[in-house]
Amino acid sequence: MAVDSESAKGDGPPPATVSLAAERTWLAWWRTALAASAGALAIGRIAPQALDVSRGPFVALGTLYGVLAIGTLLVGAHRQRKLQRAAWTGTDVSLPFAIVACFTAGGVLLAGATVVLVLAEA
Repeated sequence: MAVDSESAKGDGPPPATVSLAAERTWLAWWRTALAASAGALAIGRIAPQALDVSRGPFVALGTLYGVLAIGTLLVGAHRQRKLQRAAWTGTDVSLPFAIVACFTAGGVLLAGATVVLVLAEA
């Protein structure tokens, strides 16, 4: 994507494409958080009834999916703010690997725990 050289230096308003890209990124964080919230509800409330098992472990796991949703919203909001500022200043705001690693590790652990719990209770 070509960026106007004046806008890249922070001398003028950001191009509309940059602002829209930041907004699409924000909406993607929201979609991810909504999916995690749906997962929290499905695992914490629906799965125990569907499998006819004790609720405790499923509620705990569903709560962790809810925490993931909250974390996603908070990081997404922070990221949106940084992207908007970067659009005006032309600075690089790559997502830090530590955040990527945390979300990846958390997602892998949650998915693995979900599989183990469902198979153990089936």
